[in-house]
Amino acid sequence: MIEKKQKSIAPVYGFAAAWVLYCVFFPLYKTWHFIVLACISTVAYIVLSAIFPGKTKYIEVPEEPLRTGNEEIDLLLAEGERAVSELRRSSGTIQDNAVRQKVDEIIIVIDKIFKNLLEDPGDYKQVKRFADYFLSATVKLLHTYDRFGQSNERGENITGTMERIDTALDTILASYRKFFDSLFAHQALDIETDIRVLENMLKREGLMNSEFVK
Repeated sequence: MIEKKQKSIAPVYGFAAAWVLYCVFFPLYKTWHFIVLACISTVAYIVLSAIFPGKTKYIEVPEEPLRTGNEEIDLLLAEGERAVSELRRSSGTIQDNAVRQKVDEIIIVIDKIFKNLLEDPGDYKQVKRFADYFLSATVKLLHTYDRFGQSNERGENITGTMERIDTALDTILASYRKFFDSLFAHQALDIETDIRVLENMLKREGLMNSEFVK
């Protein structure tokens, strides 16, 4: 968000009005006449600028999408951004508060998954498979729910489909959370290995009691 000041047009009108009024009521054929008029119009402009300082507008500046420089990963990140945008659009029109909350929570998890990809490009294959098989299907489900929800006539098929999608969202949310957690499995293993190595080094140097090392 950036701040942009918009000047008031009133001082300009006041400046012009000073010239018009002076020309109507006073002569304007000598040099000092122009000097007096210039002083009057300048004072009018300054006074009106103080009275009408203008407005300050705050303009929303869209954030530049974060990229890695790797074409494959950046395309996948862009795909994630589009999916999140589509899900947010659907969430904004869903009338059922409980369903909308589920969608919002799913969006949060998806956003975390792709932010993690940005920080750890090594997860590319896993996230790519997630996007290809699950993400597009989720977007399609929400599009269907959104479209059916805006229908004026809700028969058995529409109502039943919406209920099934609602139930599926619970499974989807739980699965997405599990997938996000799985992305840290190798990191957890690496950290565990680092801890073991550090503990053994400390023990070997006599800086750690053996009873603390399992």
